[in-house]
Amino acid sequence: VQLVESGGGLVQAGGSLRLSCAATGSIFSISAMDWYRQAPGKERELVASRSGGGATFYADSVKGRFTISRDNGKNTLSLQMNSLKPEDTAMYYCAAQSVLSGEYDSWGQGTQVTVSS
Repeated sequence: VQLVESGGGLVQAGGSLRLSCAATGSIFSISAMDWYRQAPGKERELVASRSGGGATFYADSVKGRFTISRDNGKNTLSLQMNSLKPEDTAMYYCAAQSVLSGEYDSWGQGTQVTVSS
């Protein structure tokens, strides 16, 4: 499975961005798909997750502001980010869990999100 993120950019605090992750390859082998982020000098953290059955999880820091969605027809995962804050600045990564191994062994290259104050 290959994942390619897009949609990052520079936005002012309070603004919105929509990230997309396009999946190609063995799409049938994908179970859950997640969004992670990593800011400079910080550890990578889980932002939002969507299980194969549609259940969603959000980090407390983004709950109520971010929405994860998946379009199986277009093989894309999205992250709608509203009310952005400077602390949301990070590289955002898409990850896919393998049905076979249960591991998140497919990762995108990342898309940069920068929120100015």
